[in-house]
Amino acid sequence: MKVRIDKSACIGCGACEATCPEVFRLGDDGLAEVTVELVPPELEGEVRDAADFCPVAAIHVEA
Repeated sequence: MKVRIDKSACIGCGACEATCPEVFRLGDDGLAEVTVELVPPELEGEVRDAADFCPVAAIHVEA
């Protein structure tokens, strides 16, 4: 699976990083970024949770 952040929607709340720090982090600009190209299968559930918890729906999961 792949995941991306819509930087124009991200508010930098850090919920994604708190949910799955292996895949998300807040960058120097204060907005979330994805740190892996492909999400490892064992983290797919956490990434989906992060997408669900994002208050502005800035996380997009691609199968």
